[in-house]
Amino acid sequence: MSDKKIEIYIAVHKKANVLKREGYIPLHVGAEGKEDLGFVKDNTGDNISCKNPNYCELTGLYWIWKNCNADIVGLVHYRRYFVKSFFTTNIEKAITKKDIIKYLQKYDVILPKPYWTYKKTVEEQYSADHNIEDYKKLRNIIEKNTPEYLDAFDKISKRRYFYNFNMFIMDKKLFNEYAKWVFFILEELEKQVDISNYNDYNKRIYGFLSERLFNVWIAYKGNLKIKELEVATLGDKPLYDLKRRIYRLFKWHKARKELKKRG
Repeated sequence: MSDKKIEIYIAVHKKANVLKREGYIPLHVGAEGKEDLGFVKDNTGDNISCKNPNYCELTGLYWIWKNCNADIVGLVHYRRYFVKSFFTTNIEKAITKKDIIKYLQKYDVILPKPYWTYKKTVEEQYSADHNIEDYKKLRNIIEKNTPEYLDAFDKISKRRYFYNFNMFIMDKKLFNEYAKWVFFILEELEKQVDISNYNDYNKRIYGFLSERLFNVWIAYKGNLKIKELEVATLGDKPLYDLKRRIYRLFKWHKARKELKKRG
């Protein structure tokens, strides 16, 4: 494991101070037609950089899939990094290459702690902020093209939590499997959805839906060993960040008790 090549890409879309650490590589997402930030750009090689307004950090994810030959890959954000401790809010405490090697000796994938949707299911939470018809079309596409994923999709839709941010660290071969599936599904959806009248926020449709699809893939795999880590966010005041984590933990345990009562 120690001799494996590890590349964790930091998605950046504007000038910013990014973490400088062995194994971490800033990746300018949506670089097509934009000012050169001095980082690796996602408009080189095989790329979909021009789709960034709709695909968000997925243009970087696509670039990693098609152009990176590391053994272990990951994606974090210039403002968000994995940290080991519940009490750590400093991005300078982001996990190291040594930490990653240690985790992946025992686990298949590193993910952020789940985001709890509280009283809403994942589907209901999407409906509250976006066009639910797009979500329904997504289900139809999965049913028609990859029906083996349908049970996982329905399972995730009924949950009240999901892994968000499109952040992960895993073996490149495993990642390739996910990327091949998710981009096929999203490309099929593009053929059926008209976003010309959407506002700028909802035009990020494929980025939003991919967060849910990542969970579908995780659920479909079934037996993946997952290491969940906290995420430190640049710009958040340490006390505020800690309070948010404590509140989330409280709500998480309360929700689990409620779900257990319902059977």
